[in-house]
Amino acid sequence: MPVTFDVRRFETIDSTNTWVLEQARAGAPEGLVAVADYQTAGRGRLGRAWETPARANLLMTVLLRPAVVSYRALACVALAARDACSSVAGVDAGLKWPNDLLVEDGSKLAGVLAETDGAGAVAVGIGLNVAWAPPGAARLGEGVSRDEVLDALLESLGEWLDRSDRDVAGAYRSACITLGRRVRVELVDGETFEGTAADVDDDGRLLVEVNACLRTVDVADVVHLR
Repeated sequence: MPVTFDVRRFETIDSTNTWVLEQARAGAPEGLVAVADYQTAGRGRLGRAWETPARANLLMTVLLRPAVVSYRALACVALAARDACSSVAGVDAGLKWPNDLLVEDGSKLAGVLAETDGAGAVAVGIGLNVAWAPPGAARLGEGVSRDEVLDALLESLGEWLDRSDRDVAGAYRSACITLGRRVRVELVDGETFEGTAADVDDDGRLLVEVNACLRTVDVADVVHLR
């Protein structure tokens, strides 16, 4: 059955991900969406703080309840965001493992963060630079409407959620510009190594070829090397 999106809007909120996870624990159905003009405690991967000016960018989180908690939820949102950037602003973006959208020159356009409630629900948040970007990052442009991007993203997301796991995984791999590149992997325990990004497995883990062997990377920062 297609997902029905229920969009809730906030002028100011601590974090759209935090709010959606709270609603998930209270039994909220799949499709709940929180959109904020400003976040006081926005966050990115690994607990990093994330800030953007009020009413400048698209800040949203959607509640999904996949049959099996996997990277499918994050992949669907990332692919939908990519579609929206193209259809609304004519901006082509690639996916950098595990959760960024980059434009052609490698500048970051958006970040995606998936968090679970521990009971099967996934809150997938995205911060997409529309009218503002920090130094070195990319944006869609001041003339682009955040609401148009939101509407296009949700329309595309509904379509991706109806696709098979195989279709989503294949589309993610095709859009992932990390694959085939020389990368430096920075693990959370401090270890760093270099290799060639070979594939993404069915659980969303990056497979990196190092000295003719494959290393499986679950949680890490990945730097594209030239």
